[in-house]
Amino acid sequence: MTSSTPTPPRTPSAVDAVADAYVTRSAELDPLLATAIGLPGHDHRMTDLSPAGHEARAGSDRAVLRELDAAERDGGPLDEVDRVTLAAMRERVGLALELHDAGEPLASLNNIESPVQQLRDVFDLMPTGSVEAWENVAARLNAVPDAVDGYVASLTEAARRGQVAAIRQVREGVSQSRELAGEDSFFLGLVRGDDAAAVLDESSACSLVRAELERGASAARGAYARLAEFLERDLAPQAPEGDAVGRDRYARFSREFLGAEVDLDETYAWGLDELARIVAEQGAVARQIAGPGASVEDAVAALDADPARTLHGTDALRRWMQETADAAIEDLAGTHFDIEGPVRTIECRIAPTQTGGIYYTPPSDDFSRPGRMWWSVPADVTEFNTWREKTTVYHEGVPGHHLQCAAAVVARDTLNSWRRLMCWVSGHGEGWALYAERLMADLGHLDDPGDRFGMLDAQRMRAARVVLDIGVHLGKKAPEEWGGGTWDAEKAWPFLRANVNMPESFVRFELNRYLGWPGQAPSYKVGQRLWEQARDDARSAARDRGEEFDLRAFHARALGLGSVGLDVLTGALRDAR
Repeated sequence: MTSSTPTPPRTPSAVDAVADAYVTRSAELDPLLATAIGLPGHDHRMTDLSPAGHEARAGSDRAVLRELDAAERDGGPLDEVDRVTLAAMRERVGLALELHDAGEPLASLNNIESPVQQLRDVFDLMPTGSVEAWENVAARLNAVPDAVDGYVASLTEAARRGQVAAIRQVREGVSQSRELAGEDSFFLGLVRGDDAAAVLDESSACSLVRAELERGASAARGAYARLAEFLERDLAPQAPEGDAVGRDRYARFSREFLGAEVDLDETYAWGLDELARIVAEQGAVARQIAGPGASVEDAVAALDADPARTLHGTDALRRWMQETADAAIEDLAGTHFDIEGPVRTIECRIAPTQTGGIYYTPPSDDFSRPGRMWWSVPADVTEFNTWREKTTVYHEGVPGHHLQCAAAVVARDTLNSWRRLMCWVSGHGEGWALYAERLMADLGHLDDPGDRFGMLDAQRMRAARVVLDIGVHLGKKAPEEWGGGTWDAEKAWPFLRANVNMPESFVRFELNRYLGWPGQAPSYKVGQRLWEQARDDARSAARDRGEEFDLRAFHARALGLGSVGLDVLTGALRDAR
């Protein structure tokens, strides 16, 4: 029976006050973070990426750990929410300090998630619906040069310490920086595009904003030209040829992305076994699709040739993404998940970039910016196969990232702002999204053999990169079928090509990503493993109590914790049983 008396909101505690103050302080010190998590008031500024900026943020981290100790000691009784907050913040902030002390933030440079990309990508998230919003864009564009100068100073200091990214990543940084500095620069398209034209009229005030936008685009382009020159002239000669980061650094990165400590050697062996299992399952479905004796390649050819599974152009792709995402929300709400209010809205968009990536950005704190699924379509790609991507929509949308992130943002009555907005752990988030893909198959939403084949194709890629990522960075022995000896980029390329049914340009980008962002790619599949273990443990505990396992309640409880490290997640779920 449901009580007619609503549960009163939880009274914020001293621990919540510390966490909320830390978010406010972090937004001030890191305006790029503020925009990413949807906190207003900082969109006109750039983050200080110099060594002094990194040290200021580390000082804030040290302070909040002291403040948490004081709140635990003097702030009165702790409830379950406080205990999770303390465990999660100590794990996340403590690890951030460990990485800072090791010099990792100073040396950050790769092809997907480093200041090279962050200083450009933040503009995708900024409001553009008013003159004031475009004033913020102009101010931030004009702040790009100082941010780039700070970044160069950090890279220079890291190099002085002997910490330089592999030459492969330096070259990627040169290429991307030159593109952003060029005649077809994103910054020019931003300030001269339709979004700006729709808001800025011919008044004198708007003319001033237009002039500042043009000046800012020129400044940003010039800054990226200087960055490309620095990377090529000064950093590249110091960059190592090898991609592997070694066991000690890799272990730290693995903990950063998982929020858990795993046995890396056991995980590598499990990755090999999991890949073999998925390959076998995919082979069986391939024979359903293309007939007895058919190979995976035969099934891919048959599916790609099916006009009912082909979309033409990005407009059709966006419409299909939106329809598929909306249908999933309708089907799952009130059955296997609680999906209410603003969480029921997701917006699907084609990204202004052309890298081939598909990603999700969470809603702002007030939901004025909805949760969004983005597809960055390469310029030469004009056809899309729905059999490949239905599982991707579930991954990025519902029950994947959108449900996970938006459910945390809306939980104001329970979670402080750090847990709702700022804490993001890749293994929790990406692991949940892969868990969601497999769950949709189990719930019958991928019963069509083509759609199920696509889900297995995605899972196969994620399993393969557990093997590749750990194998290369730890110098593990490669299986004989992939050349034996020590894993390296040359062995990784044919291995990845054999396990990823994507265009070569996409696979090349992905390989460079794994080589330059160690520990992140395995967090998807390893995170899924830990999520499934947590669910199975909860099911076993319910059986031991003689109770029926409530999957919907498990999902609500787990997602209600927010994105915490996986060790904290499993501990909290265990304590709640």
